[in-house]
Amino acid sequence: MSGFALGSAFDSKSGQMIMVALLLMVGTFYAGTLFGNNGPIYVSELPSNSSSSSSPSSFSTGISTFTNKVALTYRKTPLLIPETGMNVCPLTFNEYIPCHDVSYIKSLLPNLDVSRKEELERHCPPLEKRLFCLIPPPEDYKIPIQWPTSRDFVWRSNVNHTRLAEVKGGQNWVHEKNQLWWFPGGGTHFKHGAPEYIQRLGNMTTSETGDLRSAGVVQVLDVGCGVASFSAYLLPLDIQTMSFAPKDGHENQIQFALERGIGTMISALATKQLPYPSSSFEMVHCSRCRVDWHENDGILLKEVNRLLRSNGYFVYSAPPAYRKDKDYPLIWNKLVNLTSAMCWKLIARKVQTAIWVKQENQACLLDNAEQKLLNICDAVNDSKPSWNTPMRNCIQVISGQTNIQKLHTRAERLSVYSQSLSKIDINEKEFSSDTLFWQDQVSLYWRLMNISKTEIRNVMDMNAFCGGFAVALNTLPVWVMNIVPVSTKNTLSAIYDRGLIGAFHDW
Repeated sequence: MSGFALGSAFDSKSGQMIMVALLLMVGTFYAGTLFGNNGPIYVSELPSNSSSSSSPSSFSTGISTFTNKVALTYRKTPLLIPETGMNVCPLTFNEYIPCHDVSYIKSLLPNLDVSRKEELERHCPPLEKRLFCLIPPPEDYKIPIQWPTSRDFVWRSNVNHTRLAEVKGGQNWVHEKNQLWWFPGGGTHFKHGAPEYIQRLGNMTTSETGDLRSAGVVQVLDVGCGVASFSAYLLPLDIQTMSFAPKDGHENQIQFALERGIGTMISALATKQLPYPSSSFEMVHCSRCRVDWHENDGILLKEVNRLLRSNGYFVYSAPPAYRKDKDYPLIWNKLVNLTSAMCWKLIARKVQTAIWVKQENQACLLDNAEQKLLNICDAVNDSKPSWNTPMRNCIQVISGQTNIQKLHTRAERLSVYSQSLSKIDINEKEFSSDTLFWQDQVSLYWRLMNISKTEIRNVMDMNAFCGGFAVALNTLPVWVMNIVPVSTKNTLSAIYDRGLIGAFHDW
């Protein structure tokens, strides 16, 4: 969905409506959310001598029959769509993720820095090796269970992975329950439930006087989120969480989270900056996230420093914070030295968790730089998106504070005109027009779709501009992934200033 005032995306509102209709048709085929049928919506290809068979297949929803053929098709120039419609990839590709294809990445391993886990980052194949067929849903895929029930239960057949339940069941990540997966709300360091853990963090950040909201936390980045139960149980506090995890040995943990209706994405802390703007989060959270923060001169901690707002918190729940055996004390000492060099303050350490606060202390940073304890970054252009940008082994000195942190409630932030917009020539009138436009459009969309407002949970705005579309949806039980294409103006900082979440991407 396009942002208003982005003329390069669409020439008219009618063009926008056409795109919406096309997206709904594709989404309907994949998820079946508009058809009201819990039977399987995918029929495997007919017997064939090859996986690229063009034998026709039947896709029955009880309302219409698709004429698409099952065929493993790769991108060609020029692009051609068969008369029968886009081909459908074979069922074995139901979890194919572009730029995270394991077989392709294996071929790149000799040239990747595996010591820094570069293989977990995005690696896109050349055009001729990119799939050009629709990814099918899993066999026996059912219409997703609606939110908020989906927080706790999803269909097993929709994410049919058993290993995660076997390995993490004792930590209450996920359990098998007949035809369902049950998520009791546990995690590696909060197996007794996320609510108790979240309250403990609130106590630690407020000296036992409040919760995370009263500590000023509105947006959280959850590193190595697993099935995202931490994020799910922050929602009652109206805290928005951008959760991510790599595609690794934990099978497709992100698919579990998305099936639950929780905002997550595949990403990894490795060699490149994360696709989020600087100074976007009041908290970065790591609960046994399997990140070696102490290695490579603390470059990953410096990336966290870039992402944290002033007075933001870094929460670290992992063995080095509490265990005295093995190499954990050595790792802890390295962490203390690195965080001290960045002028962070350790404000709490109890049970299995340590919490630092990022202090904007220019004098401290400059003094530590003079002592060769860290490097100060050269001035950078903040309007440039952090996309495919190498991490920087340095700290950016912030010359001034933003007023956004004085707005503690998300409701206040939703209407904020961010000063970052003025730097890229988007004025307040254009900002307000975008907001009003999407309020009208969202009402129109719902009338056109003619469905219950509880039938949609996961939404992606592919060209979010200032986030007006997400703001218009704010009262509905949805979450919106706001995507700002790197080919457009960098408005993602303004989107985060409004209390929303999103990422940069290159379509």
